[in-house]
Amino acid sequence: MTIGHNTFLQRLIGAVSLDAAIYEEVEADTGATSQALAVVIMSSIAAGIGARGFGGASVGTIVIMTVGAVLGWAAWALVTLQVGGRLMPEPQTSVDMGQLLRTIGFATAPGIVRVIGVIPAATVPAFVVTSVWMLLAMIVAVRQALDYKSTARAVVVCAIGWLLSVAIGLFFGRTVS
Repeated sequence: MTIGHNTFLQRLIGAVSLDAAIYEEVEADTGATSQALAVVIMSSIAAGIGARGFGGASVGTIVIMTVGAVLGWAAWALVTLQVGGRLMPEPQTSVDMGQLLRTIGFATAPGIVRVIGVIPAATVPAFVVTSVWMLLAMIVAVRQALDYKSTARAVVVCAIGWLLSVAIGLFFGRTVS
C-alpha cells in the first residue's frame, strides 16, 4: 500500500472532515503515531482551556486532563482491539495496536475546537457539538482501522467500548466509605 504524503495540517483537516482516506493514510503510516499523540494532547489542552468557560480550569487541571486523555486514548485503542479485532472481526479485518492508536488519536481532532468554550456562552455548545463530532470521527476511525465494510459494525464496537468505559468509570469512581 502506498502511504499518502499529506502534511500534519492536511491530516488534521481530513480527520475533522471525517475523510476516510486520511484515516487509511494514518493507519498505514507507522511514523504517524507521534502525530496522533500530538492530536490527543492538543485536543485535551483545548478542552482544558475551553473548560474555563464552565467557571475554571487551572493549569493543574489541564495537566491532569491531558494525562487522562493520553491514558484514555491507549485504553480505548486496547478495548477496540479486543472488541473489534478479536470478538467482532470481519473476514478482512487485520489490525494491530499501532493502527488503532493512530486512527483513534486523529479522531480526537474535532476536540481542538473546544478551545472556544473559554467564551462562557459558547462552552456548552462547543462541548456538545465536539462530543458528537468526535464520536462520528471515532466511528470512521474504527471502521477504517478494522477494515470493516460495515459502518454499523463500527458503531456497535464504539458503543460497546463506550459502555465498558462508563462501567469502569462508575466502578472506579465510587468512593469507599
